[in-house]
Amino acid sequence: MERTQVKKAALHNLGCKVNSYETEVMEQQLREAGYQIVPFAPGADVYVINTCSVTNVADRKSRQMLHRAKKMNPGAVIVAAGCYVQTAVERTGLAVEADIILGNNQKKDLILALEEYEREQKNRRISRVIDINHTGEYEEMFLNRTGEHTRAYIKVQDGCNQFCSYCVIPYARGRARSRRPEEVTEELKQLAENGVKEVVLTGIHLSSYGTDLGTGLTDLILRVHEIEGIRRIRLGSLEPGIVTEEFAKTLAGLEKFCPHFHLSLQSGCDTVLRRMNRRYTAREYEQRCGILRQYFSDPALTTDVIVGFPGETEEEFCETEEFLKKIRLYETHIFKYSRREGTRAARMPDQIPEPEKNRRSDRLLALNRENKRAFLAKWAGRECQVLFEEKITHNGRLFSTGYTKEYIRVLFPGEQDLTNRILSGTLAVMPEEEDFLLFEPAKTGAENET
Repeated sequence: MERTQVKKAALHNLGCKVNSYETEVMEQQLREAGYQIVPFAPGADVYVINTCSVTNVADRKSRQMLHRAKKMNPGAVIVAAGCYVQTAVERTGLAVEADIILGNNQKKDLILALEEYEREQKNRRISRVIDINHTGEYEEMFLNRTGEHTRAYIKVQDGCNQFCSYCVIPYARGRARSRRPEEVTEELKQLAENGVKEVVLTGIHLSSYGTDLGTGLTDLILRVHEIEGIRRIRLGSLEPGIVTEEFAKTLAGLEKFCPHFHLSLQSGCDTVLRRMNRRYTAREYEQRCGILRQYFSDPALTTDVIVGFPGETEEEFCETEEFLKKIRLYETHIFKYSRREGTRAARMPDQIPEPEKNRRSDRLLALNRENKRAFLAKWAGRECQVLFEEKITHNGRLFSTGYTKEYIRVLFPGEQDLTNRILSGTLAVMPEEEDFLLFEPAKTGAENET
């Protein structure tokens, strides 16, 4: 009897942690359907590209990856999924160069689409793109295990109702909708059984979790906290408005909760925030940071900032710079404004030249390095717990590397593999100017594992 050849599938992810989760689920679907997962290189029978559309650059990268896949194997089945597909088809009717097209809320049907394509004997393109802006359906996906083993990013929310003037994502992802809490906890129980110790709850607009279900993000965190085996709980990006006294006080009382908050800022200037359609002021943002620092001891506060937004004057930029000096965050991710077709900001006058964006970005990157080193220096000599994730080589030496609850990266020298172990110890500043600290385990040795 002739043996059926196992088909090979390769996947490539572009974009956010929500996309990463969905790509992991699609990989799991392919494995369960009998496909062999191979690197994104020549030789695969199926290429799945989970696309991104957050900027024009992301659109271009998505098209490039689709073209690369076809070039690597002209006879392979090319699957384009996600946000670029959704915006390209809905907004412009643009033809996406792929054999199978899966918009958002359709990735769960990957295997069905592949089977349909085979039945049609590859004579026609399969396209599954719904009107994402008029659906209340949450796309149920389920992950049994994760490639990272130690940490799992779990999607619990989709869509956004904010309509920031620079962002196309509400049009790509639709309106805010939430995953049922019992589905989340069931998935996490399965992941915990398979060794995952840390979970990161993610969403397109995580702060709105539960508004369509009559619940909220705090309630979900409390449910997750009860799951045996889950040792740490982190949150994805949050809007500052979610931070209240009650929110901070509740989370501070949870042993498993990690005091690492990524509060989206975008600008420290109120006039720019209004043009962005951000729904807070710089003062309100500062107050939310103050609440977190009141209930947590030196929490890691991180953020995103856009420089060169249309019309941003030198005075407005300097206002943002001074604000960042004042609030002293652990880490600031700097983005140069990228004009995005289909958004209000793309049509605004006074677009900032690229050299000026570069200059402003460089200034804030330098400030970020200063703030980060100051935050890390405060932790020298402190005791903490580290969840180790992998072995690496740094400057010719072997280290185990992991993170504290505050998401401070640490290194511990030696050949012993500490992957997926939580150890207590003391932190020390690296001799060189590095973005991580050294770890000295507690004197009790292996017995200090928690």
